[in-house]
Amino acid sequence: MEEKDFEGMVEDKGPGGNGIKWGCFEPLLSWCPLVPPQGICPSSQKSFPPLQEKNLSVHCGQDLGPIVLIRLHKWRLFLEDAWFCKDVRVTAPNGTLYRFPCYQWLEGVTTVEVREGSGRTHPAPILLLMSRAPTFDTPLLSGKKLVDDKLQILKEHRHRELAARQEAYRWKNFAQGWPRCLSVDSIFELDSNIQFSFIRATNFTGFLIFQGASHFLSGFLLRRTSWNSLDEMRTIFSRTQGRDIVPEYVAKHWQEDDFFGSQFLNGNNPIIIHRCTTLPLKFPVTPEMVAGSLGDGTDLGKEMQEGRIFIVDYKVLEDIPADTIYGRQQYIAAPLCLLHQGTDGLLRPIAIQLSQTPGPCSPIFLPSDDEWDWLLAKTWVRNADFYSHQLLTHLLRTHLFGEVFAIATLRHLPTCHPLFKLLMPHFHFTLHINTLARSVLINRGGLIDKGSGVTYEGLLLVVQRGLEQVTYTSLCLPDDIRHRGMSYVPNYHYRDDAMSLWEAIESFVTGIVTFYYGGDAAVSGDTELQAWVMDIFTNGFLGRTSSGVPSSLQTVAELIKFLTMVMFTCSAQHAAVNNGQRLLGQYPEEWFTEAEPRRLIRAFQGQLEEIRDRIEERNHLAELRYNYLNPLETENSISI
Repeated sequence: MEEKDFEGMVEDKGPGGNGIKWGCFEPLLSWCPLVPPQGICPSSQKSFPPLQEKNLSVHCGQDLGPIVLIRLHKWRLFLEDAWFCKDVRVTAPNGTLYRFPCYQWLEGVTTVEVREGSGRTHPAPILLLMSRAPTFDTPLLSGKKLVDDKLQILKEHRHRELAARQEAYRWKNFAQGWPRCLSVDSIFELDSNIQFSFIRATNFTGFLIFQGASHFLSGFLLRRTSWNSLDEMRTIFSRTQGRDIVPEYVAKHWQEDDFFGSQFLNGNNPIIIHRCTTLPLKFPVTPEMVAGSLGDGTDLGKEMQEGRIFIVDYKVLEDIPADTIYGRQQYIAAPLCLLHQGTDGLLRPIAIQLSQTPGPCSPIFLPSDDEWDWLLAKTWVRNADFYSHQLLTHLLRTHLFGEVFAIATLRHLPTCHPLFKLLMPHFHFTLHINTLARSVLINRGGLIDKGSGVTYEGLLLVVQRGLEQVTYTSLCLPDDIRHRGMSYVPNYHYRDDAMSLWEAIESFVTGIVTFYYGGDAAVSGDTELQAWVMDIFTNGFLGRTSSGVPSSLQTVAELIKFLTMVMFTCSAQHAAVNNGQRLLGQYPEEWFTEAEPRRLIRAFQGQLEEIRDRIEERNHLAELRYNYLNPLETENSISI
């Protein structure tokens, strides 16, 4: 080894913010059983003023031979500090470049071992230390499965890394019947590498948005009287500057049946509508009731047979205990709603029942009823949809599952594993935002407990019931669309855009998996992969075999489908029901080194650009734009 150059930026965490940082970076263990160690480069010690970049060159007078691991020693002199280490690059006398990806915060007095990854030659070996999350374009680590490691020293390093992670990232139960979560009680217990980057003095806005929303909702919760008009509501929501919270289109059309029906296709809960082929006994709608809504020359039986009748069922809310707010009893309906697709392609409600038990106390409401009766019935459906969306479609099926995927990945896939590098960008800040939610949003006395009609016990029960109903089919978009009979419904922009993104993700995953896994035997024989899948099955889906969620993966095709589901859930599906920060397809850390994965990333990004163009062309002509799954609006991870 001839020379090393170090370049860095550090963050001052000490009192006053003006401390001097000291660090020792010492490459050790530059040996393998096949090439005897030939020497150790002496350590070098330099001071780094806070929030500045400095270059450091270290020379070693003797050739150390092939290098497989380095150790980074860091300590503080007086004040607490934190450095973000991107990677170490070492140039040997023969020009060989050794790369040691790190992507870790180094805090206090610590020693970190980093293994070597292959990469292309770079003229200037660099150690880059930053005080905020990095945005670089240099290639880093090549993928290594356990079977690919032949050296005992690397196997031992792999084992130590996973043992440390499994100690750091433990499971706990938040509530009975819920997916398990990270065993911490507050964001301040989180490892620095998974905290919001604003903790590291960055401009990440996620927490500020969350905090602002909390303050806004807190003010909203103080209101003890009902709104008097839509104009008053619009004034209240306008406190959030820069975002059109209540678009003028919604304000003008919210009472209309056309708009009501369109929300089941292209609103923020577009996954609960099913094609109805047979009416359930608990919803005794007769042909005579809906004849006026269907038009001439047809009847209910014919419309169902031809696939133009749809149903939404909120059975999950049946008998959920309702709360009181300022002494006033609240109520929760568990409605059923029947919808019809007209000859114009639009979806409209034709019958609503507000409970799961038919009878004199639970009439079926129709569009022909009194205007205000019909409007109130639709409002109760939208109220039920709020709970379904927030607690199940959003919280359970994206946030909680995303956390399960993230924890299992950290516990069972070492940094060098190709699937770790594929998946980690999709877990960016997920553990932080979920920990924060358990502290202020879904906790007893939190925002949902105070601001909705459901009791805290009811909240827990809804999610428990929701998890019991989750199936693998419902998590895999193409299967879910077919299962719900929604393949050919017109104007279903969620389906069209989501399928485009699913196919783009699947194509990218297929390329990565086939590059690293030569066949089915490589998949079934990857013990780290199998432990990962089993951890997800056990702690995410509580070992429920009836869900159809796999507990092992035996083939390349099974692995591709499962990975596509994970990445889609943590990116596109969350975007469809919320919004976020880092865009889908952007990999600033660029974990992959080899030319083929890098080509696949570029191809993936090209596909996303094509999808973006198609969506924007469609939206240009639309009165009401559907933009939730525009790649420009689709985040890489669940971070808000």
